[in-house]
Order: sequence, then structure tokens, then C-alpha cells
Amino acid sequence: MNKGKERGQSHSTRPPTGVAPKWVQYSPEEIEMIIVELARKGYPPSMIGVILRDQYGVPLVKSVLGVKLHKILEKYNVKLTLPEDLYNLIKRAVNLRRHLEEHPKDTHSQRGLLEIESKIHRLTKYYKRIGVIPPDWKYRPQEAKILVSRPLVTVEEIE
Repeated sequence: MNKGKERGQSHSTRPPTGVAPKWVQYSPEEIEMIIVELARKGYPPSMIGVILRDQYGVPLVKSVLGVKLHKILEKYNVKLTLPEDLYNLIKRAVNLRRHLEEHPKDTHSQRGLLEIESKIHRLTKYYKRIGVIPPDWKYRPQEAKILVSRPLVTVEEIE
């Protein structure tokens, strides 16, 4: 039995066409500049997408520009220190370790930490395989605090 379909599919679906909606008021060049400006302020890609949707009325970057937001950031030399999903998992693990230092008998949180770190290890294996992170990169809980304290987005200026 497929466990994934037990509870229904009550969520929104994206429109089937990749055509830019008529209500978007910005040109593709203006949208690119907005994306780069938000990245320079330190916003991660997921937050940039939310801001574009809520404040600028751009539903999907790919439908308007034809390329994904990540490719636009690469074009303008905006680098992520780690992939965003991996960074968020490491951040959760750091916060959970801090909680477990204060509450060492919290066994439910200990199990949660194990699950989060398992996800981290699976994701790092995947990102090493596709070449997003270096093959010698390793998740270490002691260094994770330092890693999370640094900003996710770095901008290299073009000379």
C-alpha cells in the first residue's frame, strides 16, 4: 500500500503553461535586477521567490524569464555557501543540539536530531555525487555552529 496517498492531495498546483502571465508589470531585465539586489541584501533564493511573488506580483521566475532563479544568481556571480536545503537542515540540527544541551533527557528531541542528521548525510552524499559540494566536505556538528553563523549568500563583484 502506498502510504504517501493516504491523506489526500489538498494543495495548490502550478499552472500547466510556462507562459508569462499578462499582469506582470516588470520587464525581464527589471526582474533580474530586483533578484540581484535582493541577493546582495542577503536573502536566500527561496525568500527572493516569496518577495517577488508577494511584493512584485511575479508568480514564477521561470515562467517570466525562461530560466530558474538559481541560474540568474550564477549569471551575476552570486554564490551560495551551501545549497539552501542543506543549510536549513544544518541550522535545525544546531538549534536542536542547543536545546539538548539544556534538556539532556528529552528523548523525543534526541530522535529528531538523529533523523535530521540522517537527512543531512543523505543530502551531502547526493550533492557530492552531482558535484555541488566538494567530495571531501563533511558534516561535523562542532563546525556546524560556525557554518550557520556565516551568511548563506555571498556576492562576488565583477571587475
